[in-house]
Amino acid sequence: MRHQSPSSWAIIAVSIAALVHLALGFSIEFSVDEAHYALYAKHLALSYFDHPPLVGWVQWPLVSISSSEGIIRLLPELLWIISAYLVYQVTLEVHHLIQGRNAGYLTTTLPSANLCGLLAVLTIVGAPLPHVLAIGLLPDTLLAPLSLGIMLMVLRWLIKDSLSTTDLIILGILLGLAGLSKYTAAFTAFALLLVFLVHPKKSWIGKSGFWIAALIALLLITPVLYWNWANDWISFKYQIAHGSGGTWVWRKVGAFIGLQIACFGPLFILGIYSFLRYCLHSQKLTLIALLGFFFIPFVIFVTLSGGGSLPHWTTPAWFCLAPFVGIGLAKMWVLHHQFSIRLLFSGQVLICILGFGFVLSGGINSTIVKSNPIADLYGWKAAGQKAAQLASSNSVGSIAVQNWTLGSRAAWYAQPLPVFVLDQRKDQFDLWFGELPAGSDALLINWSGMAFNPPTEGAQAFEKCETLDSLEITRFGQVLSKFDYSLCRNWQKSGIRH
Repeated sequence: MRHQSPSSWAIIAVSIAALVHLALGFSIEFSVDEAHYALYAKHLALSYFDHPPLVGWVQWPLVSISSSEGIIRLLPELLWIISAYLVYQVTLEVHHLIQGRNAGYLTTTLPSANLCGLLAVLTIVGAPLPHVLAIGLLPDTLLAPLSLGIMLMVLRWLIKDSLSTTDLIILGILLGLAGLSKYTAAFTAFALLLVFLVHPKKSWIGKSGFWIAALIALLLITPVLYWNWANDWISFKYQIAHGSGGTWVWRKVGAFIGLQIACFGPLFILGIYSFLRYCLHSQKLTLIALLGFFFIPFVIFVTLSGGGSLPHWTTPAWFCLAPFVGIGLAKMWVLHHQFSIRLLFSGQVLICILGFGFVLSGGINSTIVKSNPIADLYGWKAAGQKAAQLASSNSVGSIAVQNWTLGSRAAWYAQPLPVFVLDQRKDQFDLWFGELPAGSDALLINWSGMAFNPPTEGAQAFEKCETLDSLEITRFGQVLSKFDYSLCRNWQKSGIRH
């Protein structure tokens, strides 16, 4: 660090990570979620069954001009870089808040702001899971920079003890965009409200700019509210059921917390411990309220994890924690604990590198490993193209799958053919393509990673399905998966055969 400034090292670290992201982004096919949200951009709407619309809207320009995964993935990469930049800037503002309020108070004297910013950025660079969101666009990829932007505006308000009308309008826009990105943005709004409430002066209540900001945020999310009102609030009903998960089990909570530490790295734990120990001596209430940007969503997701939560849901919260972690790590750095920080960072980077190599290799198929999750990232483009050819040659106008996770890639790579998901679950495919009409024929795609028996029995079934062809997917000499294609005749909802 003696040869470059901390800000230069932060730029170097982010640039190296970005180059790795781009290499991976141009090398692998869409994941199930990426394809699903890219289809949002193909079917623009005011909102969607499972998420608000921003994740589709922002992709529309790129999806309109290109179907290349690498080109479309330039957007999440840009958002990740913006998030890293905002982590650095928020760290500087938190540093300013602490030092400005505690000048001359030795127990809270901090290392240089730029060193704190660098270590905050390195904490993000060394965290394994955020790299996934830097390659593939998910709603959380959008919510991370928006949450950090809201934090930045709040910190400026705390430092200046006021915000201009322009600043408040920007805050309202950020809140509205967060609401358009993901429903869990409500947790960020709760954290923002907490900071306002704990502040000893409540002058913001009487300012017109504050209420203008609230009105702007509300106006921005009206497309979501209107769409749900017009569609019997199906998105809200789905999210409530999805968030509650299945039967609540304590074991799942422990597993979720352990998975969180593995996905984001022990540097976060070390840094926040140091911050709470060395830097939380005054302005406690304000700093604890700011930590609500992490703890409010994290505690909620941990609580829900007893029924089932996905690890990437907490990503925006960890990004909001990174500035405090950076300050804590910088404090440890000047207290001569550099070895521990270097060791943890090097270990996390090594895990990231091994993960990148694992993805590029196609994973491992063996009798020891029950399933190879990396196999899901290869073969769908060839499978979709083959499905389109078989459908054309057999005069079939649609594709059928038996789970929505299979439908996303099929619909993306075999477009413009409609894809029907043959299950009892209502989802976005029902809104896009409707239900498969009775008496219809379809090309059935079956994937070995999620295999089903042909639907020829039961209340909803085809009269018969005959095997047409298959496609084996290999990478570096190992078989990753297999696609089977069947021509299925005479779909019947009642089970009556003709």
